[in-house]
Amino acid sequence: MIGNVVARRYAQALFALGKQKGLEELERYGADLSAVAQAVTESPELLRVFKNPLFGVEDKKSVLVKLLDKAKVSPVASNFMKLLADKERLGLLPEIEAHYADLLDAEKGVIRGELLTAVNLDAAKQKEVKASLEKQAGKELILEFATDPEILGGVVLKVGDRVLDASIRAQLEMLKENIKRGE
Repeated sequence: MIGNVVARRYAQALFALGKQKGLEELERYGADLSAVAQAVTESPELLRVFKNPLFGVEDKKSVLVKLLDKAKVSPVASNFMKLLADKERLGLLPEIEAHYADLLDAEKGVIRGELLTAVNLDAAKQKEVKASLEKQAGKELILEFATDPEILGGVVLKVGDRVLDASIRAQLEMLKENIKRGE
């Protein structure tokens, strides 16, 4: 929980810096953070090194500098990540990136969500569903589509912390509860 608060504060600090320079810089910092966080996430050994107190700040910084050079990160984002190394916060990089992405989405008026169906939807149907949901929300929607045959039919829509469960499985569960209560 404490790490989450710290990650949010660092994300907000970088976001505030970018906001002073405009949306283009905000997006650039987000892309830089994403590139490095993805490299860290894809390499669990690297994340363990960044979290391990047995490795010194300079050791972590030297690894980070090589990673930053490879990712061609902007100078501001590079300095930000070096500050994370100085403060022993490199292990929080994936969480910082996630919070930053949320702030950037809010700034751009974008909503992210996931639509779960029992069967695969073809591209035309996915586009149609996405357009309909965007019209209802009045905002741009980045929607991930997934399948789960256990929902039997219908859909489960997750947007932010809200879930709309219109699956047959959920309806059967409600019916079962009503029968148990004698309704």
